[in-house]
Amino acid sequence: MRLLVLGAGAVGGYFGGRWAEAGVDVTFLVRPKRRAELDRHALRVESPLGNIHVPVRTILAESLRPDYDMVLFTCKAYDLESAIDAITPAMQGSCAVLPLLNGLAHFDVLDDRFGAANVMGGSCHIDVTLHPDGVIRHGGTLQRLTFGERDRRPSERAQRLAAILGPTRIDWELSDDVERSL
Repeated sequence: MRLLVLGAGAVGGYFGGRWAEAGVDVTFLVRPKRRAELDRHALRVESPLGNIHVPVRTILAESLRPDYDMVLFTCKAYDLESAIDAITPAMQGSCAVLPLLNGLAHFDVLDDRFGAANVMGGSCHIDVTLHPDGVIRHGGTLQRLTFGERDRRPSERAQRLAAILGPTRIDWELSDDVERSL
């Protein structure tokens, strides 16, 4: 499974970093400044659950192609439209998007752009911040990822995501009713 993580900030950097640490095929869609920082220092996470210091693959928006199975969508609400524009080239074929955003309003926007069948449900619980030095700092041991299909049907893509989460240090749940979980 090829994953694209929108951004390498606090949430995307943490969860994407745990995938990279476990050897998952993950690429981070970043801006030029963050790319230079990651090229220079690698992805760095300080966590009570174990630090990460791993080189990661990055891509800029203008180079993005439809080479991914899933996009982990982590952005701020005020960046929603530009973030959607940024991932659009990846959202071809059977690529799904897994949003980890506050609230529920983003589902209507994502559904309109990519079709509801391509938008999974997801949430995370974590105390994590990106510091000015580029290090992601995890403030505790809580780091839970919940995901699933919004239509409540089992799917191969959800099972594949569960399989790659297995060897990570991430606490996760594949929900059979993710909208209720949200």
